[in-house]
Amino acid sequence: MRVAIDGTPLDVTSGGLRRYTEELTRALSRAFAEDQFLVVPPGRGRWWSLGLPWELARMGADLFHGTNFAVPYLPLRPSVLTLHDLSLWMEPGWHPGPNRERRRAPVLLGLGLAGMVITPTETVRREAIERFRLHPSRVVAIPEGTNLGKVAAPQSDSYFLYVGTIEPRKNLPLLIESWREIRRQYAVDLVLAGRRRHDGPAIKPEPGLRMLGEVPDRDLPALYSGALAFCYPSQYEGFGLPVLEAMACGACVLTSKDPAIGEVAGDAAVRLDADPRAWVEALRSAVERPEWVTLLRQRALSRAAGFTWERTARLTREVYAEAIRRF
Repeated sequence: MRVAIDGTPLDVTSGGLRRYTEELTRALSRAFAEDQFLVVPPGRGRWWSLGLPWELARMGADLFHGTNFAVPYLPLRPSVLTLHDLSLWMEPGWHPGPNRERRRAPVLLGLGLAGMVITPTETVRREAIERFRLHPSRVVAIPEGTNLGKVAAPQSDSYFLYVGTIEPRKNLPLLIESWREIRRQYAVDLVLAGRRRHDGPAIKPEPGLRMLGEVPDRDLPALYSGALAFCYPSQYEGFGLPVLEAMACGACVLTSKDPAIGEVAGDAAVRLDADPRAWVEALRSAVERPEWVTLLRQRALSRAAGFTWERTARLTREVYAEAIRRF
């Protein structure tokens, strides 16, 4: 089987879509040496209608995997589309301005141009079936994975940690407000790591608040492992890859009650309402109750062990085969 994988997410320097595309391609190549997995760089002009179909024919591709909410407009070969989440169609303020994917994806799904659809959680699977009226047999939930692991002796200087894109739906003002209350009593910093999107919330410098920007992958395990607690108050996720990465590094995880994150974290994280009082209390517990933190760290490591990119790749390869069969 020769599979062409959309390389559009690789245009950004970090983020969940880039990580998914990179890690899935590597895992597929390792697990299925008899197949070929080729990343297709994005083109210009009439790419999706003319350019991409021509390129796929030139490559001799048996199937196209759209990792960025799109597949070719001409159904000349089987296509699989990964629908990472439905944030584009939920809250306008999360993705302001015109958005091609918001208009295009529903049409592609409605016309059946993506023969099979992959979602990262059952939560998104149910949302997709309901919103786009997809037949349940066309939609398969495949969890993502992680290659990160706990650092044996991380450097720790008492900090809470957020890792992820700085954007509206991550609800960072809630985290910052809650941390300020703890900072009045304890010398604990708040570290925010990740690419800032153009519409991200305004965050002013203040004592104890550290903005790291994008952090190289090689530095993430030590950052996760050394945190007093990993904090992820996101209002909506399709999977919540930073939550899984933090758990794999043995972090004490505090997160929102988003359903998809709940699928990933299970009982290995503390799930909180979007209420500053609840977050202040949880942050205070992370400072004052080391035995509680230790228990959550142990649960996190155990839970994360079941999520691997190899598993993701093997389940994805089954979807490829089904898409070819149906085509």
